[in-house]
Amino acid sequence: MILSENQPVVMTLDAGGTNFVFSAVKAGDEIVNPVSLPSHAADLELCLKNIIRGFETIEKQLSEKPQAISFAFPGPADYVNGIIGDLGNLPGFRGGVALGPMLEEHFQLPVFINNDGDLFAYGEAMHGMLPALNDKLSKSGSAKQYHNLIGITLGTGFGGGLVRNNDLIIGDNGAAGEVWLLRNPFNDKTFAEENISARAITNEYYAITGMQKNGMAPLDVFYIAKSQKDGNREAAIGSFNKFGRALGIALAEIVTLMDAPVVIGGGLANAWELFFPEMLKEMNGNLVNGNGNHIPRLVMQTFNLEEPASFEKFAKGEMTRIKVPFSEKEIIYDPQKRIGVGISHLGASKAISLGAYAFAVNAIGSKG
Repeated sequence: MILSENQPVVMTLDAGGTNFVFSAVKAGDEIVNPVSLPSHAADLELCLKNIIRGFETIEKQLSEKPQAISFAFPGPADYVNGIIGDLGNLPGFRGGVALGPMLEEHFQLPVFINNDGDLFAYGEAMHGMLPALNDKLSKSGSAKQYHNLIGITLGTGFGGGLVRNNDLIIGDNGAAGEVWLLRNPFNDKTFAEENISARAITNEYYAITGMQKNGMAPLDVFYIAKSQKDGNREAAIGSFNKFGRALGIALAEIVTLMDAPVVIGGGLANAWELFFPEMLKEMNGNLVNGNGNHIPRLVMQTFNLEEPASFEKFAKGEMTRIKVPFSEKEIIYDPQKRIGVGISHLGASKAISLGAYAFAVNAIGSKG
């Protein structure tokens, strides 16, 4: 989707457990002064009144009528119908709250609610990593182009989203991309997020060192691993190595079903140099078949898009020319199946905002 000044205004919301931040976007740019109001997380009536009040305050700032409301909101939820379920960080929501229909009735606007992992992936597919990757491939002389994207967020939790041919894959129950529930490769009684999250980094450091938990943050472990802070550097590196292995195993499962490049965002993405090696080792590793023979873990080879030498190999592929049978004509053939993994250059917050905007604009256009 190409952004232009002719595109509609969409009101947005950044929904946190403590505060709600309201804004409005046009052509991908914020066009108002954001408004922050307390969420009143435990009081549903006050919470809902502040959501209405926040959007009313934004609407008064606008010089033109908004065409939609679009935002990410915590789940569980029936996102397609705008109904929010029981939320951990907003305990006032219990038993199903028709947030979308309430806003549609009050503002007489279409309302689109999704989760942050989906909108991160959609923002990166429409305005971030995917178009940038295809542009870079074209400029390098490669004929390879990609049309799908897997978005992964790494932070407090392990989130994801899937985009196919510019369409966000939501699923029949609005629950596609719930990657955090993949099986934990190091403890098959738990889910993947236990080893792919901020707490996984610090918990592993405590386990290796035998330290009592003392409120360390993943950033502390990062600084220790980079020799920028005192501590057990070997344990810090080991923590990120295990994180990388867990992520690589999970991504191998995901890309097996969704053959697409991967973009990673969220706070832990900044530590990519520490966990990418083990992640890629897992994705490019081998499995053993019933005869004891080693076979590649994935049909495709995975490349690090953040390293120039790796990108050069990724762009080049194994391109050759072959003859068309019974003809003198030759065509280009590249037998190498490949994907790349890269880091968000938009940042998760901007990607989510652009994803919410793009989702609303596309939905409005399809209805028109």
